[in-house]
Amino acid sequence: MSVRIAPSILAADFTCLGAQVLSAVRGGAGLIHIDVMDGHFVPNITMGPLVVSAVKRVTDMPLDVHLMISEPDRYLDAFARAGASTITVHVEAVPDLRKTLTRIRALGVRAGAAINPDTPVEALRGVVDQLDHVIVMSVHPGFGGQAFIPGSLDKVRAVRDLVAGVGHVVDIEVDGGVDRTNASALAQAGATILVAGASIFGTPDPSVATQELLQLAQAGAGSA
Repeated sequence: MSVRIAPSILAADFTCLGAQVLSAVRGGAGLIHIDVMDGHFVPNITMGPLVVSAVKRVTDMPLDVHLMISEPDRYLDAFARAGASTITVHVEAVPDLRKTLTRIRALGVRAGAAINPDTPVEALRGVVDQLDHVIVMSVHPGFGGQAFIPGSLDKVRAVRDLVAGVGHVVDIEVDGGVDRTNASALAQAGATILVAGASIFGTPDPSVATQELLQLAQAGAGSA
């Protein structure tokens, strides 16, 4: 099983965002994670399609856009045009998850669903065939730098079991509190993408931090 690191630019220094992104890419990043928050679905406001476009201009890495917003259907086209490779919506934010996922895929973008810590994995059962990836939130969404919720490991295993018989590869992504202490265990539990913010961009050298996380995750995947 392969595993990738998705550095989250929410924790980056925006005065030199391009350089920060490129540093993480040199360290072996597999995707760049972009958290979009609207101050309504979560109590924070971050970035929009213009930032996605800006990051697209400095790297050819896939851009992993995570919409932590209300009414995400209104903005799918804009983020697809801006260069998103994947778009994830929250189970808790859409009235018809299957319809939203189908529309994302019709835009030529990989479609994902995210579940908050209090949302059961069963919420995904009816749409598994439309999923390209699942984001397991291992913190309560809204702010970076939070502590990892230990029970998230069990949730990763549950998602792994849920998607096992789908017939196509569904990536399992973990977002929140990922660092050197849990990267190996998460990969061993079945995670294939680890989102990391502060543990990469909060260090003196994002390249080295990315490389170290990747090595730990690969070791965990190898022992799964």
